[in-house]
Amino acid sequence: MSNISVAVLGAGMVGVASALALQKKGFQVTLLDRLAPGEETSYGNAGVIARSSLMPFNNPSLWGNLPVLLKNQSAGFRYQARFLLQNLGWAARFVALARKTAFEETTTALDSLIRLSMNEHAQLLRASGAAHRMRDNGWMFLYRQSSAFAGGALARERMAHFGVATEVLERDHIRQLEPALNPIFERALWIKDTWSVDSPGDVVKAYAELFRKQGGQYAQARIKTVEPLAGSRWRIRADGAQDGLEADRVVVALGPWSRQFMATLGVKVPMAYERGYHMHFAPPASCNISRPVYDTAGAYVLSPMEQGLRLTSGVELTDIDAPANPVQLGLAEAAAREAIDMGQALEPAPWMGSRPTLPDSRPIIGAMPGQRNLWLAFGHQHIGFSTGPGTGAILAALMRGDDAPVDARPFRAERFLKG
Repeated sequence: MSNISVAVLGAGMVGVASALALQKKGFQVTLLDRLAPGEETSYGNAGVIARSSLMPFNNPSLWGNLPVLLKNQSAGFRYQARFLLQNLGWAARFVALARKTAFEETTTALDSLIRLSMNEHAQLLRASGAAHRMRDNGWMFLYRQSSAFAGGALARERMAHFGVATEVLERDHIRQLEPALNPIFERALWIKDTWSVDSPGDVVKAYAELFRKQGGQYAQARIKTVEPLAGSRWRIRADGAQDGLEADRVVVALGPWSRQFMATLGVKVPMAYERGYHMHFAPPASCNISRPVYDTAGAYVLSPMEQGLRLTSGVELTDIDAPANPVQLGLAEAAAREAIDMGQALEPAPWMGSRPTLPDSRPIIGAMPGQRNLWLAFGHQHIGFSTGPGTGAILAALMRGDDAPVDARPFRAERFLKG
């Protein structure tokens, strides 16, 4: 495979991990993005690599929650009405796929992808010299009322089905594990099969540097489209010096920008954007936490990061280029201050990014139907940082004609795309 060139478009976790996996299989890989690796969506997440992430937002409980969600007033979920109207087809399929059979198929697929990704992450963290950034002490789902804990039974049942290690905590045990938290939480679920990192963007950069040291090429360029050439090769159209770069195969791993990019090829991708925000805070030294925590009532995650205590917000369905809307983050901050002394904000304005979500909450991993040598790796919703390495391992195996390390059929492009 050493004479086959591959251009990977996108240098977030999915793109970088795919480049590394392809490189390992013997392909000659060039990685391209408009910014340096790990500076967009992969930078701003909660840094969690969790077995519990197998639970999609569109699960069977969504049906009962719709009346509240559609009021558009919750901290955990908001939508921009115009965007939702323009994407009613996506919304209808997303809700329809909350049915039990689709949910079970999705959780089975995501569990296999997450487990594979954790194994791949472990190898990459060691090889890249970034293992010091990882914590293995799990994360917590916090419940302010026992009734809310009871409402999470479906998630606990599904995690138990897949053997995810968890422990139910009462108020005193929560306090023992995280003494900085105020005693406002009656119960918690400690999800032990979870790692977290103190700087997701720097982990991506470390993986990208490993790719470069092993002979990979990186080019910073604003990619416009790709053009098919004779012999099933491709030409990259981009701003600047990389315009005209040719490759035998192309991988589209552009995260939320994949929808716009595929439209330049005449392909309509049923993707919506789940906007999220974060802000860093400087708590007193005695008031920090040792692992990420998710306040289910406040609809926020707090993660201890190198940059400070990172507060991340819930979901806002809106266009990728929509103006910032600080309402959810403001609600999250107010709720978080009830739980912990966060100190002062460290930035003048919040970071924001978009999570790319397909109707069944599974990514597309594999070949584009009807387009020879065009490969796809996008649509990872909230878990691109977690599942990028597994995505790369599947993609590289399929591209070389090997057996995939897990069942790749649930991720096939044909679910939504036609040649």
